[in-house]
Amino acid sequence: MSLQQVFASMQEKNIVISELDGELVIRAPQGAMDQALMAGLKVHKQEFLAALRNGLVMEAHAAAPQKISPDMLPLVSLTQDEIDLIVASVAEGAAGIQDIYPLAPLQEGILFHHLLETQGDPYITRSIIVFDNRTRLNAFLDALQTVIDRHDILRSSVRWSGLPQPVQVVHRQALLPVEELAPAAKDRRKECLLERTDPRRLRMDLQQAPLLAGYVIKDSESEECWFAMLNHHMVDDNYTLQLILSEIRLLLDGRAGQLPAVQPYRNFIAQMRSVSQAEHESYFRRQLGDIDEPTAPFGLLNVQGSGGQVGEAVLPLAADLARRIRNSARQHSVTPASLFHLAWALVMGQCSGRDDVVFGTVLSGRLQGGSFGAESAVGMFINTLPIRVTMRDRTVQDMVGSTHRNLNELLMHEQASLALAQRCSGVPASVPLFTALLNYRHSTLAAAPEQAALLEWEGMRVISSEERTNYPLTLSVDDLGQGFGLTVQCAGGIDPARIAVYLRTALAALVTALEQHPLQRVDTIDIMSAVERRQLLFGFNTTAADYPAEQSLHALFEAQVEKTPDADAVTFAGQTLSYSELNAKANRLAHYLRSRGAGPEVLVGLCVERSLELAVGMLGILKAGGAYVPLDPHYPEERIAYIVKDA
Repeated sequence: MSLQQVFASMQEKNIVISELDGELVIRAPQGAMDQALMAGLKVHKQEFLAALRNGLVMEAHAAAPQKISPDMLPLVSLTQDEIDLIVASVAEGAAGIQDIYPLAPLQEGILFHHLLETQGDPYITRSIIVFDNRTRLNAFLDALQTVIDRHDILRSSVRWSGLPQPVQVVHRQALLPVEELAPAAKDRRKECLLERTDPRRLRMDLQQAPLLAGYVIKDSESEECWFAMLNHHMVDDNYTLQLILSEIRLLLDGRAGQLPAVQPYRNFIAQMRSVSQAEHESYFRRQLGDIDEPTAPFGLLNVQGSGGQVGEAVLPLAADLARRIRNSARQHSVTPASLFHLAWALVMGQCSGRDDVVFGTVLSGRLQGGSFGAESAVGMFINTLPIRVTMRDRTVQDMVGSTHRNLNELLMHEQASLALAQRCSGVPASVPLFTALLNYRHSTLAAAPEQAALLEWEGMRVISSEERTNYPLTLSVDDLGQGFGLTVQCAGGIDPARIAVYLRTALAALVTALEQHPLQRVDTIDIMSAVERRQLLFGFNTTAADYPAEQSLHALFEAQVEKTPDADAVTFAGQTLSYSELNAKANRLAHYLRSRGAGPEVLVGLCVERSLELAVGMLGILKAGGAYVPLDPHYPEERIAYIVKDA
């Protein structure tokens, strides 16, 4: 059979093909395959593979099936009724569906947090780009649509209602939605665009593909167009965004022939599902089985936020410190990432009062995917997993090596489920295992020259790019090849700049210890800067004040009563006494004590349990001319103590 005959037969019999590990994957209705067609596919195998690798989706070119059956979906177990439920939710029906398969682990976590929220979404990334004119913007949008057409994950949506597990549905077509906003004056255009696309309020419908969106606002006084691009992390990560930008650059330059071969996301899902879950479970039980309480810096326990009330601080590391970090890592045969993880563990430990900490680390998810070309594949590959760092009675040198080994072991399980890992600990299911995150990312991995060229494209400039997570404390480390940049995001009113300085201080102390005292105990390293230490020890304790030394304390109090009789003097447990009220109660107590013989020569014991009584009692004793000592409420009976209490 010729290539054309094979293709025609595929169309007639509703047969679709894709690539997995260099082989053709055939999906056909039961009984559709015959010996002649199978022989033809074998003869023309390389031609079909070449077409798939050049971005031609054979499923889209074949006649769309009228019905999708379970045997056509090898990666997911669904009944015919469940498939029909999915098909009914797609406007074009079966003809509009290219594939259905499960979610990756982090996609499942993202869906969980999406469903928790009713306003905003912490997993929407927003970029603001300005174009000189509409022609340049349209060229960019056309290129972006071409990239969407090439990659199955960018044409995917999610379904979960009525299903035993959530799945992603690959649509044959998914047009990028672009919303035109009313033109605005120069001083209002950015504000209007940011208000309309605020991820703290805006949500994406995960059941509509693509999970990208564009918003355009034109300058009413010029040709400039401001463009907001929203990406949902359900379908991409930071590395994928770089790959998308690289492909857009090639298209804008007229170099479509240099586009890389397409690596279907389904291949990643297939490989991930082939790994034994028992191996993941065994590893995490060894690592976390004896952990029975969360690592919660500053007591922050809420990991179900939308990222709305988050402060952010950016801190580039000095060139000299960056150089020392790389030199120390090289001399001790570890990676710079290992030093950053240990420094973050020090910060987490001292901010939570623990020397055995757990925090989340973001893994690339691509290191175990070489068999299907994960390094150039578009999609959501990253995963968040817990790493444990125990610092009790360990040297700096030992801890650096230990942290490095722990990271390497964790990488072997980089696509394990976070939910599985948390179940392997002793922490109750109702409480998070950790509430802080470290994201170490190589910001120059994916075709850096291409990305830089895009950002420097004539007639276009990037204004901002932002992303958030549901974790209340997040550190992102950008490895820039030589230097490092820190971005800290904090909720709960915690100052992110303060946390960034803690990390920088910990890094500098770690490097100094590795250079000069590698056997120093790691738990002796301080994360507090000299400036903050001076403030705590001296600034906050500068309480000396001039006052009339010849006046007694109760006389000074009475003078204040004359000035502000109605002002609050003492407050406790929802009760408040004004200066005049406190003075009146103290006077009554003083008269009572004097009637019982209290005076300068009598030591009066004060036994009270509430702050308001304590204030009245102390002031009353002073007014009576006596001295006092505080007594425990369970002190053996002292008549004068109980007289004061009863009074």
